[in-house]
Amino acid sequence: MKEHACNSAAELAWQLADTIAQSLHLAINLRGHAVLAVSGGKSPIALFEALRVLPLEWKRVTVLLVDERCVPHDHADSNTALVRQHLLKDDAAAATFVPFFDTLPDTLDEPALIRLVDAANRRLATQPWPMDMAVLGMGDDGHTASLFPGAAGLNQALYSSGPVTWVRPASAPHARLTLTLPALLATRELALAISGASKLAVFQQARLGADEALPVSLILNQHQTPVSVWLS
Repeated sequence: MKEHACNSAAELAWQLADTIAQSLHLAINLRGHAVLAVSGGKSPIALFEALRVLPLEWKRVTVLLVDERCVPHDHADSNTALVRQHLLKDDAAAATFVPFFDTLPDTLDEPALIRLVDAANRRLATQPWPMDMAVLGMGDDGHTASLFPGAAGLNQALYSSGPVTWVRPASAPHARLTLTLPALLATRELALAISGASKLAVFQQARLGADEALPVSLILNQHQTPVSVWLS
């Protein structure tokens, strides 16, 4: 794990965007394409807007989601909408974007979530694998991706062999589809962005050892995948 301290959230966004662009450029040079997975929420907006204007062969980049709320794509909480609005513009509009789903069933009970997961796994199976980089965030409760502590579905998200599964957090609205921990750790490189004193305190606790009560700790305390942590 490598740590990068930044003086502000804006500095973090620009420095991390430059690092992502360099990693994708290297992947394109080595393999002819690059796969980037991104997180949603409000925190990555500045990062997306910095990244989308950087010089890169975006037509050779595939963008995936780290996780998604099970809401329509025109919903205010949709990560798909966020990515389309803030990342897939300017030069980055040439990238290929692959959301987990196009439409949702009327009822999101467990059988419907399982069907969504199966369809998402089939969709991702057609993409180049493993991913080159996944950009993660972290909540005050220590969740990353949609690996929420104590959530229904967390165990399968931590140990499932498939790249995508469902989670239903008790502490947040909407059921989620998320990349599993094994899929994240199969990525060539992970980046974790953390801003604010409260999240920094959670990070300092999580780095002490792996604990399912703080799922981000399972990313930080492993030796399989390089992790860069960006702090402001």
